[in-house]
Amino acid sequence: MPDLTTLTGVGVSPGVGAGPVVRVVDSVPEPSQGPGSGSVEQEYAAAAKALEDVAADLEDRGERAGGEAQEVLTAQAMMARDPDLAVGIKQRTDAGSNAARAAYDAFGATREVLLTLGEYFAARVTDLDDIRNRTVALLLDVPAPGIPELTEPSILVAMDLAPADTALIDKSMVLAFATQEGGPTSHTSILARNLGIPAVVGCPGVRELVPGTYVMVDGSSGRVVIDPAPEMVAELAGRDEKRRAALAAVGNAPGTTSDGHAVPLLANIGGAEDVAKAVENGAEGVGLFRSELLFLDRTDAPSEDEQYGLYRAVLEGFPGKKVVVRTLDAGADKPLPFLPFGEEPNPAMGVRGLRICMQAPEIMHTQLHALARAAQGLDAELWVMAPMIADVYEAQWFREACKKAGLTAKIGTMVEIPAAALRSRHLGQVAEFFSIGSNDLTQYTFAADRQIGSVARLQDAWQPAILDLVAATVRGGEANGIPTGVCGEAASDPALGCVLVGLGVNTLSMSAGSLPGVRAALAAHTLEECKAAAAAVLDAVDADAARAAARAALPRLAELGL
Repeated sequence: MPDLTTLTGVGVSPGVGAGPVVRVVDSVPEPSQGPGSGSVEQEYAAAAKALEDVAADLEDRGERAGGEAQEVLTAQAMMARDPDLAVGIKQRTDAGSNAARAAYDAFGATREVLLTLGEYFAARVTDLDDIRNRTVALLLDVPAPGIPELTEPSILVAMDLAPADTALIDKSMVLAFATQEGGPTSHTSILARNLGIPAVVGCPGVRELVPGTYVMVDGSSGRVVIDPAPEMVAELAGRDEKRRAALAAVGNAPGTTSDGHAVPLLANIGGAEDVAKAVENGAEGVGLFRSELLFLDRTDAPSEDEQYGLYRAVLEGFPGKKVVVRTLDAGADKPLPFLPFGEEPNPAMGVRGLRICMQAPEIMHTQLHALARAAQGLDAELWVMAPMIADVYEAQWFREACKKAGLTAKIGTMVEIPAAALRSRHLGQVAEFFSIGSNDLTQYTFAADRQIGSVARLQDAWQPAILDLVAATVRGGEANGIPTGVCGEAASDPALGCVLVGLGVNTLSMSAGSLPGVRAALAAHTLEECKAAAAAVLDAVDADAARAAARAALPRLAELGL
């Protein structure tokens, strides 16, 4: 372990936790070579059953967790049921391998393929490793990887924390967690913010901490302090209490700066099960409804009636408020078995998002028609946007598809590709609003996968280059008289939320748990202070300098413990 008293990573969920280290089990024994005790058929059947048991467990965890966690775990279950994986296992059991070894090697082969596809697929490798470990553990009858049973409130440390474990963390026993891998927009980071658990990711050396070591995790600064002085713990705990008091004081008031500039604060949701939490946290509508959850983990596309039921339930949950629906966003890390377009050298750069629907327009038409039906007779304000639009041609195609389906909603464009931001003045002649997906925009701008800890520095929405693109998008929107919102995780950072408002962003959308912090930060600062922070950030040379410049221009953040 490095001879340090402080390890530094990326703070992804604010708050402070101090307690003894518990190391998460993140591996299983490598199975032995050779045949198993059963026949070839029995060995394959055992492996197939283990895979299905893992898939079913992931689905069950997703259903219990709901929201974004369900989307992530459903996608993992699909990986466990991948027919190609089953073929690989059968080939190996037919050749004489025992079930555990066959599964281990088949996963390994798939892993190597994903690694050759580039960094974007590191997230899939992490998920694949988790499924492999769970499957092999079942076959070897050994403890499954994951969070061990906790006997006292503790700090979790891990190489990485699987979404399946993060989604069901017991907040009464997990004070905070820190991982060696991962980035600020990884699945695990997003789930941590949703749960309100202090978390640090991309923290070199944290996996080497000795179990039982007393540490403090500061999810705001990204520090993990080893054997902190009681005075330090008390000081930061006091700051956290300030933060909680500030959140309570502002309540669920509409988003606004201290001088009355309105900034509607919206929620990111994955389905009807997220509506209650969004309303509870004062969401003024929905800025991102991820509709793809209904499409995942199935062999055929959902019917119009199935989609109608889901959309209707969400719209009914927000009477008189805006609900922005993102049309099907699949491809890359969210493949759909019923839309086989063949293998691609780099699917992240291929047929994903709107491009899928342009090649299978019947999918888009069914979804849009279901949305049009769902909005009839309700006073919710339906807005519809398409993901991964690159140019005016695609924006125009989407607009025409919406009109053909009978939609009377506002029709917008997501800005997730640098080309869209740079040409927003022209896109704005077709679109009626912009919504910036900061996660993918950051990823594509820096060619840095959001799941990889070693590139977490680049996968950071505070990078001035990203904020330059936000500013360019706002200017393009203003030139055409249309609003610009941000619906990526950038909007969930209280300080960055103020900066985005200073850049001219009109609405901010985030996970429900992040709404109180952003609301409190805005309420404590004037619009001019937000503009001053934005100007300072655009002059910064890197993300760290941008953060420091923003906080200097927003003096009451520290007073609020934010």
